Amino acid sequence: MIRVMLRASRFAWGVLAYTVAVILWGAYVRATGSGAGCGAHWPLCNGEILPRSAEVATLIEFSHRLTSGLALLAVAALLIWTYRICGPAHPARRGAALSMFFMVTEAAVGAGLVLFQLVADNVSMARAMFMAVHLLNTFFLLGALALTAWWLSGRARIRIRGRGAVAGALAVGCAGLLVAGASGAVAALGDTLFPSGSLAEALQADLSPGSHLLIRLRVLHPVLAAVAAFLVATTALRYARGQSGRAVRTARAVAAIVAVQVALGLLNVVLLAPVWLQLVHLAVADAIWIGYVLLGAELLAEHPAAVAARAA
Repeated sequence: MIRVMLRASRFAWGVLAYTVAVILWGAYVRATGSGAGCGAHWPLCNGEILPRSAEVATLIEFSHRLTSGLALLAVAALLIWTYRICGPAHPARRGAALSMFFMVTEAAVGAGLVLFQLVADNVSMARAMFMAVHLLNTFFLLGALALTAWWLSGRARIRIRGRGAVAGALAVGCAGLLVAGASGAVAALGDTLFPSGSLAEALQADLSPGSHLLIRLRVLHPVLAAVAAFLVATTALRYARGQSGRAVRTARAVAAIVAVQVALGLLNVVLLAPVWLQLVHLAVADAIWIGYVLLGAELLAEHPAAVAARAA
């Protein structure tokens, strides 16, 4: 049974890593304006199961759909496997079920973007809201997958009762990351749709009342991201102090990655958000979120004495 759980945990971590890769490829689709590569058709591509068009945008969009479909199948396999090897009270079951739910909603949001034609050169606020929701759902999906892998690796369930201060601080940090992430999705959309020729031009556009709303909203992201970075780093280091070695190491890693992300954010502004840097920025944001969720799971883990008492 131990070997089975070990294989399941490795598979879960693999699914998490693959899902992050699919998310980054989806960002590449948006950043290159390839979202309309399959037209307003979903799940078909330009009305075909296998598109015959050799256009680059079609190939990029279709490949993203294929990889997303594989991700959905992988999460479904993880759900089935988890339910087969874990008892009814095992927390990994809930994590796997939530992972499946958020994977389905992720696909639904992606389909909505295509069917409502909120892709390519669409500059509506409806698209911006869809992008923000897409990012939030992505974070929830990654958090659920990370916790599933964590629990399949033998970690204890989460217990919040009696830990109001820690749970509250962690919740505030999570909220900060979600708000910063959503604003980042909108800012990235603005950078894609309204590219600037220079830093001075970009700053002038951000502050001009005549600019499109997506441009003027870009200025919010650095502020919100700075607040989130401070909340996450200070919370991680403060509440991990005196805890297990794993909690301390995770907290330090989260704080270090947050510092790297701040530097990347500044670089992104200076370099006018090139596609490659947008992808790196998103990858690091995903890493911060996953690390912070796992830190929370470690800090709120049920005490071994409580586990033993419940088993007795």
